[in-house]
Amino acid sequence: MSQTTEKPKALNVLGTTLESCCIDPMTGYWRDGYCRTANEDQGTHVVCAIMTQEFLEFTKSKGNDLTRPIPAYQFPGLKPGDKWCLCILRWLEAEKAGVAPKISLKSTDDKALEYTTIDLLQKYAIDE
Repeated sequence: MSQTTEKPKALNVLGTTLESCCIDPMTGYWRDGYCRTANEDQGTHVVCAIMTQEFLEFTKSKGNDLTRPIPAYQFPGLKPGDKWCLCILRWLEAEKAGVAPKISLKSTDDKALEYTTIDLLQKYAIDE
């Protein structure tokens, strides 16, 4: 009997196969374009969001300047319009503050549903 080492396909919050969020800039905890997570990802980077100036200023005010490049982490620095895999808790914090960016449901990992509801995510959806 042969054993397979293939991982099951990741699912998005819609219950379908997780789609790539962005490859330019290359995003994701694994820097593979996908908003997937693992035990070592303490931030749970599962939300595919489209950056806005308001959100970038908000997260900078919380101590995480996403506009500043950090080459050691293959991080280019972000600008409005870029797609990026965000930490679910930061996105929820931004939502409460009224500055949550729009998201791609097709590219947001179903792990996000452990933190919030599909109804809330759909309010910010750029897709269906």
